[in-house]
Amino acid sequence: MIPPPPLVTLHVWRLPRRSAGLAFPRMAIDPRRLRRLPGVRFAKLLGTGTGTGFGPGDADLTRFAAVVTWDTPGGGDLGAVGRAWDRLAGGAARIDLTPLVSRGRWSGVAPFGEPHAGKSQGTVLALTRARLRPAKALTFWNAVPPVARELHAAPGLLARFGIGEAPVGWQGTVSVWRDAADLTAFAYRQPEHRAVIARTPAARWYAEDLFARFAVRAIHGDKAVLSWREEGER
Repeated sequence: MIPPPPLVTLHVWRLPRRSAGLAFPRMAIDPRRLRRLPGVRFAKLLGTGTGTGFGPGDADLTRFAAVVTWDTPGGGDLGAVGRAWDRLAGGAARIDLTPLVSRGRWSGVAPFGEPHAGKSQGTVLALTRARLRPAKALTFWNAVPPVARELHAAPGLLARFGIGEAPVGWQGTVSVWRDAADLTAFAYRQPEHRAVIARTPAARWYAEDLFARFAVRAIHGDKAVLSWREEGER
């Protein structure tokens, strides 16, 4: 059993369109710099998408994100890397997270340990990611749109967007929910999502995949960069 870390942070930056091109050099050099920060156990710098699909056409070239796992509860400062992204950004947000459940691997490791803490009484965040088998990508993309449409209308959904390490084949989602009951209701009672879950073992879409659920400890900054919506808004 791999113990969970005391803190995971999700950092999101929204760039003005005129600055979007400056992000790509940073995407090349900053992942290694993130991993070398004191107290960092795991770090990924990611592109994002709207979350309505998972193909190249879903990419959002004005928003970027980082997922960072820390060895101490006082972590979260990205140092010079974070300041460089802040200078590029027109808006930024950080979510502090405590892992509740994590299953699977990301780049061969369990980045959030193997927690089994059960439910949280407050706001929760779900993170999924997968490395698609190239021969299976088209069938996966065809299966996703009905689920994405239902997710948009799901009760209790506060924010959602796609994440990826590359435009093709490295897919993921971030979604924030009012509480664990709303997330569970969508995951296991919504027909289209249940159908995709049932297809997954036989379809063998993924070469590697991970699902994690977190308690949201705090949200700092501009919620608009998270595609935040007020409860009841569609």
